[in-house]
Amino acid sequence: MKVDLEHIRPGIVLVLLGLLFGITLGVSFGLSEDSFKNYIETGIAANPGAHDAQSADKIWRYAQRGHFHAAGIAAFSIGLLFLVLFSNMGRSMKSLTSLLIGCGSLYPFAWFSMFALAPSIGRSAAHSHIMTEAFTYAGVGGLLLGILLLLLSLFTGLFSERQDVRWSVDVGAGEHSEKRPN
Repeated sequence: MKVDLEHIRPGIVLVLLGLLFGITLGVSFGLSEDSFKNYIETGIAANPGAHDAQSADKIWRYAQRGHFHAAGIAAFSIGLLFLVLFSNMGRSMKSLTSLLIGCGSLYPFAWFSMFALAPSIGRSAAHSHIMTEAFTYAGVGGLLLGILLLLLSLFTGLFSERQDVRWSVDVGAGEHSEKRPN
């Protein structure tokens, strides 16, 4: 069976880059966790007024959350992209929906930006920094909008190439199963 991935390529690229980010971050923790912790300690020492006793542990947790979210979001986004691929959406809607779902891979960068910024400006300022918020809104907003478009397509037939078809699944060599709305 041949499957044309062309229409979901934008999402695949973003999701795989997000997965690569998560894996790379995890490997770098394993190889050099002390470098991350030294970065945090050096920043806290240079800016003691912006920190409290819990800062070092919480900032380290931001880096870990970047890793966890990158791997997790990428894993379930791949599944969503397969739903987009096999849906009845038109080609342009498949591209848009896959791109929006792929934008979910930006969210882990919000955690990583908090890790990168917090040692020098403090946890609260890093949390509300424009870069952190941009990654958060683009990642979460894109992912939710992509899921909404997918759900509307799957359950209402909206955005499908043929408006009279809700579901269409290739169940074998040339056989087709269609469910038409009442």
